[in-house]
Amino acid sequence: GVLVAWVLGTLAAYFVGGLGWPVALLLGAILVVTGPTVIMPLLKHANLNRRTSSYLKWEGIINDPLGVMLAVIVYQYFLYSGEGGGLGVALTSLLTAVVVAVLIGGGGGYLLGTFFRRGWVPEYLKAPMIIAVALGVYALSHLVLHESGLLAVTVMGVVMGNMGLRSIEEMRRFKEYITIILVSFLFVILTASLEPRLLKEINWQLIAMLLTVLFVVRPLTVWISTVGIDMPWQERFLVGWIAPRGVVAAASAGAFAPAMIEAGYDGADLLVPAVFLVIFATVILHGFSLGPLATRLKLRAEGSGRVLIVGASPWSVQLCKVLRELKVDVLLADADWSRLRPARQQGVPTWYGEILSDRAEEALELDGVKVVLAATGNVAYNSMVCNHFAAEIGRTLVYQLTDADTNDDSDRRKVSHVRRGVSVFSRKVTFGALWNNLIRDWRFQKTRVTDEFSGEDIIMQLPGDAIMLAVVSKEGRLDWVSQENPTLKVGETLVSFVPPSQS
Repeated sequence: GVLVAWVLGTLAAYFVGGLGWPVALLLGAILVVTGPTVIMPLLKHANLNRRTSSYLKWEGIINDPLGVMLAVIVYQYFLYSGEGGGLGVALTSLLTAVVVAVLIGGGGGYLLGTFFRRGWVPEYLKAPMIIAVALGVYALSHLVLHESGLLAVTVMGVVMGNMGLRSIEEMRRFKEYITIILVSFLFVILTASLEPRLLKEINWQLIAMLLTVLFVVRPLTVWISTVGIDMPWQERFLVGWIAPRGVVAAASAGAFAPAMIEAGYDGADLLVPAVFLVIFATVILHGFSLGPLATRLKLRAEGSGRVLIVGASPWSVQLCKVLRELKVDVLLADADWSRLRPARQQGVPTWYGEILSDRAEEALELDGVKVVLAATGNVAYNSMVCNHFAAEIGRTLVYQLTDADTNDDSDRRKVSHVRRGVSVFSRKVTFGALWNNLIRDWRFQKTRVTDEFSGEDIIMQLPGDAIMLAVVSKEGRLDWVSQENPTLKVGETLVSFVPPSQS
């Protein structure tokens, strides 16, 4: 889609925006990029399914350096065209820059990853080392050709991301923190550098060009680029609308415009206003419309609050069956096929495999998981599962079965509470106790709160040894009970595990 977007964007800038061909070609190249610094937060907020999200994510990651390099070709061609170099100089310079960027970026990433694998860099220095090497790779590649450093660090990230490094999760999380801080400052700095007089130069032709880019260029680019692939029209429609521009487009326009103006190209003074107009419009329009549009097209991740239960046992299978009856979107996961068979026979959705594996990271069935319950008999493993998911969905939404005396943190031989998930249920009971009670004919009880039968009445009528498990709303939203006296509202259903005489 890079070349298609460039050609269509150039035509829109020339015929609709009224810019000269050199500036139109440059603007078309700059608008190819769909900034990942903007699209990533939008994707997290919109909760798109993995497939649709991956289209937008990888388009931003790949097109950012490619769009900049394309803009550099155009920029250097017109910059050197009056000096006898022409396209030959621009292409030679570009080819050199690409080769050097791949060598420096790929080589630097592989070398640093090798250092990490062999333990030559201590854990506490890995994140700072990545920043230092990334800056060095960017600077070295940047010396060859302006803006080629972006391609180099992209290659470096791809290489390191595919080396299977053990500390990649911690480094990725650190990168996300740094990205949020730096991008926030960068947007402020770029916007502050925009002089008010430039905004006055926005005319009706630029506005018409903006509308053409939004409603013609982008949709047409996506439809042409996805011909012949298995992509439903809903995904084409969404991807054809969502294309926010960000920091790279603004920085490129600010870097190229002064030289183009000095060279006397027609419309060069409108380059920066045109780019910022597209940035503001796309960030606002696409930012506010992505979520509602994804809902309308049914492209959100499965279920607005899928509940994942890790560990298939007779007790957890029966629990899942009860939750399904209350319209809860629940998924039961286990690495033992035989333990999952009873759940499958009773119509409970299951996922077979190790939940901490790479395969689980890629599983579409795990999209949209908002609440996790680790319900195996191994407290340490339950804690590992909770820590694995906590980075994605939050510490307060990962629960686990623990020992009956887990709240006693004075015993230093037990798993520390800071490394565990939230202890679940109103009474702390062991995995074995739940299973034994099921054998002794304990049953799951569902009690709905009404105006006549309040939550307090329900709790008071439960036997003293009953275990309150979860509160389910009318829409199927589940909250695990993690305290003795949960708050119950009218319309909600309390799921309890009670002795046979009370079932």
